[in-house]
Parts: sequence; structure tokens; C-alpha cells
Amino acid sequence: MSRTHSYFVTGIGTDIGKTVVAAILTEVLHADYWKPVQAGGLDQSDTLKVQSLISNPHSQFHPEAYRLSQPQSPHAAASLDGISIQLDSFHLPDTQRPLIVEGAGGLLVPLNTQSLMVDLISHLGLPVILVSKNYLGSINHTLLSIEALQNRNISLEGIIFNGLPTPATESIILDYTGVDCLGRITEEPEVTPAMIKKYANQWDQRFLFPNPP
Repeated sequence: MSRTHSYFVTGIGTDIGKTVVAAILTEVLHADYWKPVQAGGLDQSDTLKVQSLISNPHSQFHPEAYRLSQPQSPHAAASLDGISIQLDSFHLPDTQRPLIVEGAGGLLVPLNTQSLMVDLISHLGLPVILVSKNYLGSINHTLLSIEALQNRNISLEGIIFNGLPTPATESIILDYTGVDCLGRITEEPEVTPAMIKKYANQWDQRFLFPNPP
């Protein structure tokens, strides 16, 4: 099973832009998409959102390992549904295509009383793309997220910044950590397939990804 150009997309918190980044990466790579845990919003899940934004005919969308009814932390949502999330129940989908995996919330979101989202990343063994949104306090949240990955020897491919450009914020993060900036998303009036395609066309060259089949 080929895992070339497969990534786990995580963020420095909630509502950071992970799903938009995951959609762009899915489009640029003609990759498959998988959201291991969906907590709440089952009729408007991130899988359905990404699927609605993708233009290429190749990407496949794999079912979640856990579909939880309440929009809460996975451990709490699972408890309300009368189940317990088990780390060893997660397995990468069987696909020959590149794969984009999207996490829920940030790195230290609990899946159960012993395991965090970062433990799932370690379990799956994919390199991480970290999404950082520019807001007051994002430097601290971004550096803490990078430190959490480094402390666990998880490969960090790079950062994607989301929101209005903030050079002072971005430069201190990149200079302090030495992590690569893979791309930027500015504020957009609407997230549409055309918007996703626009960034996919830009990132195709920026990432030097091979042309998808």
C-alpha cells in the first residue's frame, strides 16, 4: 500500500481551518480523505463538506471509525453515546492513493482517559501538516503544538497559515522552530469548489507534488 504524499492534518485548536486545508490537499493530490472521528454534526460532517468541495473524480471518501452524536470532545461524546474509543480500533483505509487524514480539534484532545489525538497520530504513523490560524495567542498555541509533536518524535512536514497575513507572528514561529511554511490561506468571502481549486492550483507548484493521475 503506497503512502507517498499521505498526511495527517491537525490544527492548533478548534475552528482553525483544518477542513479547508484538508480539502485543498485532497484536491491537489487527487487523494482519498478520511476523518477518523466525527463528533456531532453527522448530517453535515467534515467528510460531506470536503466531498462537496472536491472537483476531481478520483478521490474516495472513507467512512469514519467513530460517528458520535454530540459536538463535544471525543472522549465525552463517546461516553454520552455509551461507547469507548479504543486506539487499536483505528486502521488506515486500504487504498493505493495518497491519503489525507483530518483530526478533530487540537493535538491534546482526549479520545479516552488514556489516549489523546496525538497518540492517534503516532499510531497511524503519518507525517503531520499543522494548520495555524492568525489570532492573538496563536504564537503560543502553535509553539506548544510543535513542541508536543517534537516531544513524541512525530514527523512535522510543515505549517500552513490561515487568515489575514500577520508577518510578525508567522516569522517568529518559523524562525524559532525552523519548521517550513508550506502555504497560506487568506480570508475568503466563501468556501467553494472554485476557491479550493484556486489554492490547489497554487499549491501544486509550491509543494512540488507530482501531477496526480
